[in-house]
Amino acid sequence: MQWAVGGKDGATARIPIASWPVVRQLLGDDRLALGTAARSPRSEQLVARTETADRSVASVCPYCAVGCGQRVYVKDEQVIQVEGDPDSPVSRGRLCPKGSATKELVTGPAREHAVKYRRPGGADWEELPLDRAMDMIADRVIATRAATWDPRYRRTLGIASLGGATLDNEENYLMKKLYTALGVVQVENQARI
Repeated sequence: MQWAVGGKDGATARIPIASWPVVRQLLGDDRLALGTAARSPRSEQLVARTETADRSVASVCPYCAVGCGQRVYVKDEQVIQVEGDPDSPVSRGRLCPKGSATKELVTGPAREHAVKYRRPGGADWEELPLDRAMDMIADRVIATRAATWDPRYRRTLGIASLGGATLDNEENYLMKKLYTALGVVQVENQARI
């Protein structure tokens, strides 16, 4: 048997050449490396996250207006994997790179979990209670609408909306209804741009 010398961190180890994946692929029956040639002792021990999930929840990708179907796998009430839903007539189990990264939207370490506010002219962000932030927004919308209301056309040009790509159809529908009721005519969604 032929051996190769190698190892981690300067340690010497004798590795049989026949165990190399490319050698197994060339000399074995699995020429395309779709089965045994691609396996290793480590890969044989791996278990898919979806197999350890407590349940799977059907969802829709939040990134654009296409509405690709997703399966969200949950274990101990935590999202552990997000995959395309093969039962979806829209996407048939496929997801774009943004949709494939949806798990990070929920579990990423950079995700903010508090309302952040920077005062006019301020340099630092401060955390606000959600109720206070909502009241501040409502007060500003009411004041802007009152100051820019055009009674001839029953509209305001002082407020506009540009929705983000993570808004789903239902959220966009409700936003459009709200802005129309306020007399806002400049309503667009980033997913269409």
